[in-house]
Amino acid sequence: MGAEALSSALLALAVMLVTARIGGEVATRLRQPAVLGELGGGVLLGSLSLIGFTSLDWLRHDPLVALLAELGVVLLLFSVGLESTLGKMARVGRSAAAVALLGVVAPLGLGVGVGVLFGMDLLVCLFLGAILTATSVGITARVLRDLGAIDSPEARVILGAAVIDDVLGLGLLAVLTAVIAATEGGGSIQLGPVLGIGARAIGFLVGAVLVGVYVVPRVLARLATMRGTGVMLGFTLAFCFAMAWAAARAGLAPIVGAFAAGLVLEAAHYQPFAEREPRQVEDLVEPIVHMLAPIFFVRVGLEVDLAQLASPPVLALGLALTAAAVLGKAACMAGVLDRSIGRLTVAVGMVPRGEVGLVFAATGAGLLYQGRPLIDAPTFSAVVLMVMVTTAITPALLSWAMRRAR
Repeated sequence: MGAEALSSALLALAVMLVTARIGGEVATRLRQPAVLGELGGGVLLGSLSLIGFTSLDWLRHDPLVALLAELGVVLLLFSVGLESTLGKMARVGRSAAAVALLGVVAPLGLGVGVGVLFGMDLLVCLFLGAILTATSVGITARVLRDLGAIDSPEARVILGAAVIDDVLGLGLLAVLTAVIAATEGGGSIQLGPVLGIGARAIGFLVGAVLVGVYVVPRVLARLATMRGTGVMLGFTLAFCFAMAWAAARAGLAPIVGAFAAGLVLEAAHYQPFAEREPRQVEDLVEPIVHMLAPIFFVRVGLEVDLAQLASPPVLALGLALTAAAVLGKAACMAGVLDRSIGRLTVAVGMVPRGEVGLVFAATGAGLLYQGRPLIDAPTFSAVVLMVMVTTAITPALLSWAMRRAR
């Protein structure tokens, strides 16, 4: 890396981190998730060219900024995985499993329907449906915590279902990504290879679980005898990156591996470090995520064209996707099998797409299909609009639904 490239990278980091922090602060003061402010800050930064200021347009195309953003999203999905464990998923019960299944099937179908209505290719329609399956665990958990309802039965169903949603959604993303790569390479869509890709995704997740159960505890027990500092954090990050690499080598998205790595790491694995390192691994990783993940969100915002978003066709697509996103998660009410649990609360809690929806959208924008980005610029802007609206309306709606349930 030359001195000029390093200088540009340092300036990019400074500008994007300040933008993210200011945007996050504004959103927080408005009682909205910080991710909305970070995304909005990126949109404003990318729209300065509309008033003749073009000095920061290079941020969109800088390869080092892109690399840092991708690293940020890998760590973000890793931290989302750390917030859940296999044990928690096993304890959420039938309601959470049914809610999660409906929360994938209904939005997928509606997303495909919207794509067909707007005359899109089948694979683009399927990818739009996949984007709508996402549920933001972090945003919903934050709202429930602020309402003092994080331990309520509704919260347990929502959070358990959201985690299962992400597992299913990432599996679907892995299959679609591999299928698109195959068709771009000159192949055609055939049932056998598609089933093979699905089996590969399932096999990877099963393999990750086995590694987490049998390998990781033994490795950590050995590492705990080391006297150096930062051993626990170093291994944790190395495991995250190794799993992301393994997923990429298996033909899956790296974020699938990062999420799986976080999912299989549990507090009990770090017991040998308890005397030397009293902090939880989530606390150690959090500052790194807080530095790199906002770069991803600001960069996503940079890709949004406000002038394009104001055009009637793009705005119509954004509103149609928003309606499909809300209605798709409303179907989750039918999955709540326990009558003592507020069905409306559960359905509303599944609405926000937040950071996970943006990750899916950015993945689609980076895939080539028939020589063009699978998710083109107008569609990407429409998807971002959907993510912003579903994320913005959730706090107030969830608060209302929980008061109504009481």
